[in-house]
Amino acid sequence: MFYILSSLLQEGYSFARIISFFIGYILAIMVAFGMHEYAHALTAYKLGDPTPKALGRLTINPLKHIDVYGLIGFLVVGFGWAKPVEINPLNFKKYRRDMFLVSIAGVLTNLVLAFVLSGVFFFFFHFLAKPDSINGYTYSNELMFLIHYFLQYSIILNVALFCFNLIPIYPLDGFNAMKSLFRLNNKFLNFMYRWGNLLLILVIITPLFDIFYNIVTGFIMNTFFSFWGLFV
Repeated sequence: MFYILSSLLQEGYSFARIISFFIGYILAIMVAFGMHEYAHALTAYKLGDPTPKALGRLTINPLKHIDVYGLIGFLVVGFGWAKPVEINPLNFKKYRRDMFLVSIAGVLTNLVLAFVLSGVFFFFFHFLAKPDSINGYTYSNELMFLIHYFLQYSIILNVALFCFNLIPIYPLDGFNAMKSLFRLNNKFLNFMYRWGNLLLILVIITPLFDIFYNIVTGFIMNTFFSFWGLFV
């Protein structure tokens, strides 16, 4: 984020435009993380677990889902987290099926959001922005500029959350989905509970992972925009 802000300063953007960018970026984080956790809460509730509702998590209000330290971490180093939704699997009628559905609800919501918002961004970008031979596109006011960055980073963040959380490493959703398919006293699960956090850090700092991750997320976003391009 600081790299982008410095780039905006070097390109001579006004203070108002930089503030608009900052607000759009914050809103994108809150919506992506908030809807992810709300999807977990809603799915668990629909499957018979009243715990998320009792704890005030059955809401689309992102303030109920955002972790302050996780938000700061995302702003400073580009990696953060939200408050995990607490559930009680004993309330589920079919443990394995329902745990799997709750686990993947968040990532599927992020994917759908990215798809829908990519469509909004595509038509916004092509029909409301004014072509500019130097900067590509310009906007008539700060609100348009804010909307542009909100949509842009919402797409990026939602696709990123979808891909990253599918990694089958504790404590990510991919691990929880896989856990529902195994017996509880499984060696793989025990290994992940013990070493998952360390393994996740090692994966994140591996350059090869970064390359692969960028290829996958880029492919998904290009596919979305190619789809919407069929209607223009």
